[in-house]
Amino acid sequence: MDGKLIYLMGPSGSGKDSLIEAARVPLRELNCEVMRRVITRSAESVGEDAIGVTPEEFEQKLLAGDFSLAWRANGLAYGIPIEMDKWLHAGRHVLVNGSRANLRQALERYPTLLPILLTVKDDVLRERLLKRGREAPDQIEARLARNALFRDRRATDLPVHLIDNSVDLAQAVRQLLDFIRLNAVPDQT
Repeated sequence: MDGKLIYLMGPSGSGKDSLIEAARVPLRELNCEVMRRVITRSAESVGEDAIGVTPEEFEQKLLAGDFSLAWRANGLAYGIPIEMDKWLHAGRHVLVNGSRANLRQALERYPTLLPILLTVKDDVLRERLLKRGREAPDQIEARLARNALFRDRRATDLPVHLIDNSVDLAQAVRQLLDFIRLNAVPDQT
């Protein structure tokens, strides 16, 4: 494949969707498309620009081979449409909102992918999750505990590029674009 897969991960509430939306136009200038996920959550859910399907529809798409990548997390099913492979083969870079738990599967299929972990301080993450209002406080605390476990394992796990999105979204966008320029865009000199 001539294009690079940019695999953005981070805990729910870290601001992945905000980062993607803020970077959308400059990403296009870098020949990078943003791939919409298929998800078994209502398309009317606030936040992510995803394609909402029922669990039954998701299973049908999975069995039909309509996904490049698919996984389950937090009671939902997620899929990256197979169209992504066409874009990559055509030399376009593709940014996906991926899953930390699915990174190994993604690396097996796309060994040159560029993994990025969006981090956020726990107090900021807790506040964002509470404001979002999708989960009860005990569910939020469980998410924070899972995030801490992942953070503790990360030192011995797969190498990823870290971007902190605790405060300044514009700075996180600059870091994302700089990383892509450095690792995906050929030197123009």
